Amino acid sequence: MATTSASSPIPSLKSRLRNGDCLYGLFVDSFSPTLAEISGHAGYDFIVIDMEHGYGGIPEALSCLNALAASQTPAILRLPECSAMWAKKALDLGPHGLMFPMIHTPELAKEAVSYCRYPRGGVRGVAHPIARASKYGLDPTYLDWCEEELLIMCQVESEEAVHNIQEITAVDGLDCIMVGPTDLSANLGYIRDPGNENAVKMVQTVENAVLGMKDKGDRRVYLAGFAMPHDEPSELKKRGYHMVCGAVDIVLYRDAAVKDVLKFKTAV
Repeated sequence: MATTSASSPIPSLKSRLRNGDCLYGLFVDSFSPTLAEISGHAGYDFIVIDMEHGYGGIPEALSCLNALAASQTPAILRLPECSAMWAKKALDLGPHGLMFPMIHTPELAKEAVSYCRYPRGGVRGVAHPIARASKYGLDPTYLDWCEEELLIMCQVESEEAVHNIQEITAVDGLDCIMVGPTDLSANLGYIRDPGNENAVKMVQTVENAVLGMKDKGDRRVYLAGFAMPHDEPSELKKRGYHMVCGAVDIVLYRDAAVKDVLKFKTAV
């Protein structure tokens, strides 16, 4: 039996949120371990490895997690869909959080939570003696903290989800609501105009519902969001968001590359 304690020295995202920190993060869609590692060393509070729109699956996500470990940067895995299969495989990698996309109803939110809990509280498969999440069985305390410290995030990305926001936020075990402004605006018919006033009103409805919740004992539901050209990261912070995502690694590199080429081509 392993007796070595290998608990992570990285403060959990939930512990920092409980302390009142506003966390700033980046989406990594390239699945480049190098860019992930650079992003961690740059000082982001967390990195979202985007398995919904990014180019990688479980093996590539593992490479990024290993790279982020070098800078002790917490990682959140955004799943391709809300399913037990993806959640089980992702959890065994040992992320600090899971982000479930397209959560339209409280029933879906309950399913998402159940995927993150071992029986009898849920349906997560039991492989902690060998999984990376428990340091391959070398952390004997893993079962003591794994469920409490995992940040479970549900994305609100449709008009239906906005109408159900009160019921979704009330789901026991859900830790964070992540507003998806681009999908939400597209769902409303404004795919080319995410700053449309009707879409903005929907986002405000979610903000008011989450930020206006009364805490139930130690339970708190946090608000996360992705900044947009019409809604800068600093504005989200001012409005009380607890987690703010400011950019995507591909976009950062794209814009820097275009600027570099333009600088050379226009030089006298």
